[in-house]
Amino acid sequence: MPSKRLMGAFAFADFCLLAAGVILIVFSEIWRMPNLMFNFTLSNEMLTGGLVMGIFFILTFVLSVGAVVQKNHVTMGFVLLNWMLVFDALVVIVAGTIVWFFTLQERVHYFGVFNSLSRDTRIEIQDKFSCCGYFTQNDTVEIGGSFCANQTFVDTLVDPNNTDTHRCVAPLTKFTDFTLNNIFTTMYGFMAIVIALFLASMCVIKRRQEEERFKKIDAKRGGRGFV
Repeated sequence: MPSKRLMGAFAFADFCLLAAGVILIVFSEIWRMPNLMFNFTLSNEMLTGGLVMGIFFILTFVLSVGAVVQKNHVTMGFVLLNWMLVFDALVVIVAGTIVWFFTLQERVHYFGVFNSLSRDTRIEIQDKFSCCGYFTQNDTVEIGGSFCANQTFVDTLVDPNNTDTHRCVAPLTKFTDFTLNNIFTTMYGFMAIVIALFLASMCVIKRRQEEERFKKIDAKRGGRGFV
């Protein structure tokens, strides 16, 4: 059997992967609940991607348990585990890069999101951030609520020297930028767990192969071992 230290490192990385999977699934479901800013920032596609990644992580953990309980001379389970980890790594890279890409075009992307919102939701956002409309000269201003109560008041907010003044683009993109940056950074952080488990799995395979080779040599020598 591989050393306790090696198996301890493998188990630690394995349970970290399990925890990552649980975190992804839990937050993917929590952020689907009614919440003004999270519902604005995260699309159903993003949340579904996080859910799928979490499921893959948990399936990988289940596969790793199956690999560990196999007899010492059987390493096929670890080989399959390593291929699964390679797939996990690709999923993490692709999903993290997609989220990162959204951070490069937030103002334009969320302008479309803001346009697609219902009138009541736009008013709720305007009241929350004390802003009117997304950009200065556009038709996204919704008259109503406690802040943008009438057109006369909205017209007084126009500042030709600063098009972001009292417009929702600045506070909205500030929140979306913070949220998306934390998400893709965390996702890339999961890559460290995947790599650590992959390396630990390779070490276990190597150690098991060495032990089996020495057992065969020992058997040929009549069980007398090495001098």
